[in-house]
Amino acid sequence: MNVTVIGSASGVPPQELALRDLYLVHGPALYAYVLRLLGGDTHHAEDIVQETLLRCWNNGCLADNENMAVRPWMFRVARNLVIDMRRMRAARPVEVGGATWLTELPGDDDEKDRILSSIVIRDALKELTPAHREVLQATFFADRSVQRAAKILGIPQGTVKSRVHYALRSLKAVLKARGVHL
Repeated sequence: MNVTVIGSASGVPPQELALRDLYLVHGPALYAYVLRLLGGDTHHAEDIVQETLLRCWNNGCLADNENMAVRPWMFRVARNLVIDMRRMRAARPVEVGGATWLTELPGDDDEKDRILSSIVIRDALKELTPAHREVLQATFFADRSVQRAAKILGIPQGTVKSRVHYALRSLKAVLKARGVHL
């Protein structure tokens, strides 16, 4: 009788064993290489090594063969992943934080005023009823007609018009209570 114990070597498929062996042989050197490329960022280095090994698994490159040596391929894949990560980070907007976040924003004062206004309006919208928020979202913020918003919300057009009217009235009152005068 052949019994397989979970976690035993006999119960692991050969591909997993090959991947484990690949990691044991090349993993430490690959990790050190990626860690140098990333300037010591251990978390991202681990992610890159893991993604490299996953690509080895998906491409069936778990052992050297006559056409390709695995180690140089893995290092090239890891290097490309680091480059892609840097490009992706460079394409993202600058993250800001702290008490001076507004002074760090690029742009003119009009842009900063728009940002502040959007924050004030977003907070004021939280004080409206859910029905009023929903109708404003379906019309103004989604740039839809009353007819289209009525179809989406499943309510009559007259109800949409009425709710928009009262929602804007309530929003104006909330903003006025916060010291914003329109």
